[in-house]
Amino acid sequence: MELEIGRVLIKDGLKDLYEYSEVDVLIAGAGPSGLTSAKYLAEKGFKVVIYERRLSFGGGIGGGGNLIPKIVVQEEAIPVVEEFKIRYKKTEKELYTIDPAEFIAKLAVGAIDAGAKVILGAYIHDVIVRYNPPKVIGALWNWTAVELANLHVDPLYTQSKALVDATGHGAEVVCVAAKKNPDLNIKLAGERSNWSEISEKLVVEYTGKVAEGLYVTGIAVCAVYGLPRMGPIFGGMLLSGKKLAEVIEKELKVVKNTANS
Repeated sequence: MELEIGRVLIKDGLKDLYEYSEVDVLIAGAGPSGLTSAKYLAEKGFKVVIYERRLSFGGGIGGGGNLIPKIVVQEEAIPVVEEFKIRYKKTEKELYTIDPAEFIAKLAVGAIDAGAKVILGAYIHDVIVRYNPPKVIGALWNWTAVELANLHVDPLYTQSKALVDATGHGAEVVCVAAKKNPDLNIKLAGERSNWSEISEKLVVEYTGKVAEGLYVTGIAVCAVYGLPRMGPIFGGMLLSGKKLAEVIEKELKVVKNTANS
């Protein structure tokens, strides 16, 4: 029995890694904005894979507000909440509260049911860039366990038409792209201190393309463009993820139409 179990795991697991070594959209981070983007893009027929550093979904959702088991969204984000079939409660402050465990679970189910593939325990180690003109065409990735063990193990490759940084406060993918590839002309301003009502709007406004083939969504937007953070309110994360899906859909369709003309 043990032999059969091992062989089935290896055969089907490696088949998945092979199948998703070339995708339309590669998303780094299974937090709220990454999962939201994945759902909307997968529903449009794009081949989407998410690499999540941890062995779980949700990014910063799980801790709620300072471990209080509730998170907040504003009214503008309720249509997205409803599309994921997430229950919510309206408060007297024109804000809405959501159970963080339900929020995580239904965001993940929404993305997976739409057709996105999630690979847990993997992180983006580097980007793949081609020049004339410079463009990001994929990423190098490795297992988180390898990183934690401080082993020297060469990463593997995933090719993409769009690489998305949804890694959160550190904007890890954009940082490594900027550091190693000055020709991409990426400037990181660094995240600023909290100002919720301003940041919730700006994070959506600034969501989009950072360089050719490289995009940013969610709280990582703040780190790239010098925006204030916003605390335990997640509506902007959802709206950022939805906007990014619209941006990528439009750009990939343009590329496809140009290639066919």
